[in-house]
Amino acid sequence: MRQVVLDTETTGIDPQDGHRIIEIGCVEMEERQLTGRHYHVYINPDREVEEEAIEVHGITNEFLADKPRFADIAQEFFEFIQGSDLVIHNAPFDVGFIDHEFQWLGKDWRVADHCKITDSLVIARDKHPGQRNSLDALCKRYGVDNSNRELHGALLDSEILADVYLLMTGGQTALSLDASQDGAGGASGIQRLSPERRPLRVVRASQEEVAAHDEFLDVVGQASGEALWHRLEHE
Repeated sequence: MRQVVLDTETTGIDPQDGHRIIEIGCVEMEERQLTGRHYHVYINPDREVEEEAIEVHGITNEFLADKPRFADIAQEFFEFIQGSDLVIHNAPFDVGFIDHEFQWLGKDWRVADHCKITDSLVIARDKHPGQRNSLDALCKRYGVDNSNRELHGALLDSEILADVYLLMTGGQTALSLDASQDGAGGASGIQRLSPERRPLRVVRASQEEVAAHDEFLDVVGQASGEALWHRLEHE
């Protein structure tokens, strides 16, 4: 399963008002493991970046002046995400901007027609209803280090989101049973136990411990009805 964790930065909040994408950051995962492949580009939007947006991501008009246009990178970007499961935090925002960029170029490349879209914000709200589910809040909840995130940045945010997504959707970020692997995150080989090994020691409760347990179950039964343990003992 190929997944691409994606984030964008923009000149403003609404493409219908003519706002454009100025940064795209993606990291690739295969079978829930980061592959090391990524896609990252800054884009000249041919318009001014709003001051409020600069305060969020720190990307200035001067910085973008010599960067490529979206038309210059559209094909390679599309090829990178095509056929993948796109993991995006608040997906309608980013997908809306990407679709508009393709439309302005006359490309019939709606993201949903070529990729599966997984919205990590929807997953977070389902798992943590009534709580803050921003990326920063999720980093704190799942213990992901975002100390380098003084400003929003598409590539850094996609890398952080990948960690959060893996923890939020399973906890274990890598599983390998390949006996040829070793080291961090790998397996040192499957060890077969000898049939001649000493059997495990069985420690049984003493009569005093059994009696104390029965007394406790009687107390539970008096408070809430018959204790389930007693019922199972007689089945």
